[in-house]
Amino acid sequence: MSPILLVLLTLILSAFFSGLEIAFISANKLRIELKSNQGKHWAKMCSSYIKSPSKFISTILVGNNIALVVYGITMEEIFRPRFELMYSPYIENTALLALLSATIVSTVIVLITAEFLPKALFRLNPSGILSVLIYPFQVFYVLLWPIVKFVIWLSNIILNRLLGGGFSEETPVFGKVDLDHFISQSAHGNSEGEEQEVDTDILKNALDFGNVKVRDCLVPRTEVTAIDIESTIKELEKLFIESQHSKILVYKENVDNIIGYAHHLDLHKKPQTIKSILIPILITNEARSANDMLNEFSFTQKSIALVVDEYGGTAGVITVEDIMEEIFGEIEDEHDEVEEDELVSENGVYTLAAKLEVDHVNEKYDLKIPEGDYETLGGFVIANLEEIPSVGDIFVIDNFEIKVLEATEQRIEKLSINLLE
Repeated sequence: MSPILLVLLTLILSAFFSGLEIAFISANKLRIELKSNQGKHWAKMCSSYIKSPSKFISTILVGNNIALVVYGITMEEIFRPRFELMYSPYIENTALLALLSATIVSTVIVLITAEFLPKALFRLNPSGILSVLIYPFQVFYVLLWPIVKFVIWLSNIILNRLLGGGFSEETPVFGKVDLDHFISQSAHGNSEGEEQEVDTDILKNALDFGNVKVRDCLVPRTEVTAIDIESTIKELEKLFIESQHSKILVYKENVDNIIGYAHHLDLHKKPQTIKSILIPILITNEARSANDMLNEFSFTQKSIALVVDEYGGTAGVITVEDIMEEIFGEIEDEHDEVEEDELVSENGVYTLAAKLEVDHVNEKYDLKIPEGDYETLGGFVIANLEEIPSVGDIFVIDNFEIKVLEATEQRIEKLSINLLE
């Protein structure tokens, strides 16, 4: 083989190994594992290397070093005589200068063609590159296996000596960074042309769950169904039927003094008083993390807790279902009422439930409702009017014409919003 062809071949091999190394490092490990579970052969091969990265990296290093050594020797044979001839009219001892010049030229060429360019290109679509080039890589892995095996064995001995026997390759296949990257890719369109097969909202909610507080998912005090302990069993039965809840809070004198709850199944015991079926309730504060609350629910085998504010008053109530909805979204059961919380008419009027959060409405409809010391649309209206409006009231706040469609003495239920020009 001519020296020129040998140089080209070694440059191609070096570019192959260098580019494949950055593709392996940059590829989303979670996406590869998902493809592996779907039966993709290339992903199964990549997955085996992800679980034992030393095999992949060692093969890359051995292959790349062999290519670079052959490249360096060949380039020296090509350029050194030419540089000696070039420098001979000016200096007597040209060997050292010719060798230095050949080294500089060789290094510049290999850095551009076999390092910078392939790494920059392979990073654009690492999973796609791996899906194609993992097959020729497997051939090199088999050919270089004896050398690779020796390199892994030697490096493990050195690392174990240096780290005192603490070196281990048993690391998680993928981590939070891979999950964040996977969600980001899916949310902004998959650059690899693959169909989105995973509900990324659930994954994102799961990642953010550690920051969720009890106050973020509780049922507020104004929506809590409760009964006085001095009420009759008949009144309790009626409240169960009207509310369609399986549990109803029980208070003494006022709702800030919750003393427990009643379960509808206990009505089958034919109790004479509410006190006889009263069940103690867990008490927590609104600043507690939802994850801690979920763990306590699991440990105590309870499903409902009273949430108190910083003054000890009732802030609301929280259930296991409320916490799970922070991850999985709205969970409907057979008792949930099916109603339209969001409706947009042809003339651009928004009919919305007052309990909807301002952030959600702004993000979905781009209404640009100003933020303040409130979270819901109902809170936005009350904060501006400083009173609870009645059904049929029409008023203008900023550039919004708002009409109250449903309301009680305690809160607004539903309203319509018309964006003024």
